[in-house]
Amino acid sequence: MSSATLTRKRRDTGTPSRFALPASKWARAGLAIFAVVLLLSILRTISGANDMDSSGAIAAALALAVPIALAALGGLWAERAGIVNIGLEGMMILGTWAAAFGTIKGGVVVGIICGILGGAFGGALHALATVVFGVDHIVSGVAINIIGLGLAKYLADRVFSTMEGGGPTQSPALDDVWSFSVPGVDALKDIETEHWFFVSDVAGILGGLGTNLSMLTVLAVALVIGSIFVLWRTTFGLRLRSCGENPWAAETLGINVLMYKFIAVLISGGLAGLGGAFLAMVAGNGYVEGQTGGRGYIGLAAMIFGNWQPIGLAVGALLFGYTDAIQLRQGGPTLHALLLAVSVTLILIGLWQLIRNKRIISGVLGLVLGAALLYYYFTSDSVPTQFTSMTPYVTTLLVMAVASQRLRMPAADGQVYRKGQAG
Repeated sequence: MSSATLTRKRRDTGTPSRFALPASKWARAGLAIFAVVLLLSILRTISGANDMDSSGAIAAALALAVPIALAALGGLWAERAGIVNIGLEGMMILGTWAAAFGTIKGGVVVGIICGILGGAFGGALHALATVVFGVDHIVSGVAINIIGLGLAKYLADRVFSTMEGGGPTQSPALDDVWSFSVPGVDALKDIETEHWFFVSDVAGILGGLGTNLSMLTVLAVALVIGSIFVLWRTTFGLRLRSCGENPWAAETLGINVLMYKFIAVLISGGLAGLGGAFLAMVAGNGYVEGQTGGRGYIGLAAMIFGNWQPIGLAVGALLFGYTDAIQLRQGGPTLHALLLAVSVTLILIGLWQLIRNKRIISGVLGLVLGAALLYYYFTSDSVPTQFTSMTPYVTTLLVMAVASQRLRMPAADGQVYRKGQAG
């Protein structure tokens, strides 16, 4: 049957094309975005916390979310092939050092490439241990984190200490990564400062998303979208995911399972290394010891939060980045206003789990946590400064705890695979 005939039959029968995205998904996504903006607008109006969705807060949230999203995306590639990768932190650390070294020696583009290669080196070690030698994935991941930390410290001491402006714990200042602003976005600033209901909120969000966008930020967004296409819309992606669901069945179909797993972990390390490059080249002005701050682990949590889906992990990274940005800016007053949104959301999720999904544990947990936060909101005026730094972590844990029963990891994730076992 010709491709033209197949296309005509699909059109006549209403069968969607292989690469088509259902309109209902776009509608749900648009409705969700509208609901979030409306909620933020209501909270800003009630509380007077105008920084809640200002362009500055949104820009900071995006910058904080990108390295987490890249680490999470790296974890997704590995785990979709059946390899648990808790070595993301070590791979990010290697990426920070390699990106700084490459930028000093060859410029920004070389720095980005070196950052990816630095993380991929950690991925190669993890793949060698888990795929080739069958080492326990958790043990190997912990070892990669230790190796990455120690190797970066050693190389920084040996290399950056000999450079002007550098030292044993930091590199010299790096060249700025190319950035741009969307044309016309400056005009939104005047609308934002009027603090009109909903309209000013939309202007602030668009202004934050369209001002001083780094080349690496655009690349990160492209990688999330590209991962959706490759993993779910190509033969390569189908085979890779089959290795994470049932490698023994995949082997009987002639798929080289070991090769696909090795490639997936290499890509995983490269993505984590790119996240480290972002920290060194965009979020900071060079390599600084300890600058990853556990973002590899947070990326792993964002991946689980997103149910092993690219869009879901991006939302999880944005949630963490947003709460982190808010606590770094105004802290207590803005976070206090957000408590109302979090409490109501938890209560609604709890009711949904009880009534619609018949899940008693998560439903009751959501109702109890939501009620406790609602009580605290009405009996206090602000969040103590001692607790503001905990907000991103607590928010992520609360949402994950309530939604945990809907999560589904790849069926063979973390299992040791040996070639020939299918027979």
